[in-house]
Amino acid sequence: MRTVVYPGSFDPITNGHLDVVQRAAKMFDRVILAVARNEGKHPLFSLEERKRLALKAVSGLGNVAVETFEGLLVDYVIAHRACAVVRGLRAVSDFEFEFQLALMNRKLNENVETVFLMPKDSYSFLSSRLVKEVARLKGDVSPFVPPEVVEALRSRLSAPGRQD
Repeated sequence: MRTVVYPGSFDPITNGHLDVVQRAAKMFDRVILAVARNEGKHPLFSLEERKRLALKAVSGLGNVAVETFEGLLVDYVIAHRACAVVRGLRAVSDFEFEFQLALMNRKLNENVETVFLMPKDSYSFLSSRLVKEVARLKGDVSPFVPPEVVEALRSRLSAPGRQD
């Protein structure tokens, strides 16, 4: 069985992420969407909230699992006997950073390959950071994220005293 890991903070998961997951699910037997603990990014949603939102978003994809992880990605990939890491590339500006990550992962473990997938061009501008910014400013994010994420953003950002 060919398993791949699609890692990210997914804070929150977007339609661009889902497009990459769907593409990977067609190419590989099993995709693990690995929600990373990265407190350095100061996530809007907790690790468990991000996992729950991702689970709902991919519920229609039978060969996609959602898990959380922390630590080195290469260790996680090897522990799950995955053949590669999947990374999405939206634009040329993503490539340099993603290329550095892929080379570092290869240096840490030469058996870990990286596969780059591009989402639909209609998602090439989309990022979780932009979605959160639009939501904070009370804009409509429904074209960019699954319905459960729209509701979660509304709920989180309308909470009394919330400054995010």
